[in-house]
Amino acid sequence: MYPGSPAESYVAARGLGAVAAKFGLGYAGSALPGHERYTGSLVIPYVRPAGGEHGVATCRFRCIADSCVRDSDGAYFFEKGQKEQHDHKGGKYMSLPGDPPRLFNTAALIKPSPILVVIEGEFDTMSWELAGIPAIGVPGTGTWRDYWTPALYGYETVFLIAEDGPGLAFMDELAADLPNGKVIQMADNRDSNSILMLFGPKALTDRIGL
Repeated sequence: MYPGSPAESYVAARGLGAVAAKFGLGYAGSALPGHERYTGSLVIPYVRPAGGEHGVATCRFRCIADSCVRDSDGAYFFEKGQKEQHDHKGGKYMSLPGDPPRLFNTAALIKPSPILVVIEGEFDTMSWELAGIPAIGVPGTGTWRDYWTPALYGYETVFLIAEDGPGLAFMDELAADLPNGKVIQMADNRDSNSILMLFGPKALTDRIGL
């Protein structure tokens, strides 16, 4: 249901239309009984690298309701540098009940590369991938699991991207367990997706010195 949907318009406005198919983004135009709460959401699948019959580990659902993401003039809040207004039950993101924290874009971990980006959030992960840098996304501060850390040891450099105070504290803590970790704080507390939209993918690679 993605083509021509509000989800496609939203993702394109965020500058990520070119990687939407790669990440299997979808739109819940309707839902089976028991899943009605996700109707109208952008669907973000967590895809297993091996693919196959059970290639999707889980999905997260992102609110894109006009009342939450658009201002009264019809423009998206993020286009005006403003925060979205998700003050309803469920909030901005919803996961399936009982779903544990997972890494987003684990396919990046089996891609031959001397570097890797670790960042919070799916949109920011997709932004780095669009810039040509393999990246994995963490659901949020406080969700890191110790058993994820060994997957990062083999890289020459793991860039730990921090966007604000809590993010910096989180990445500093992770860097303490990674001898190859390098914490990078983004300018003006901007997230990676907003930098991509404003300045293009080169601004991201420049920020980490590539």
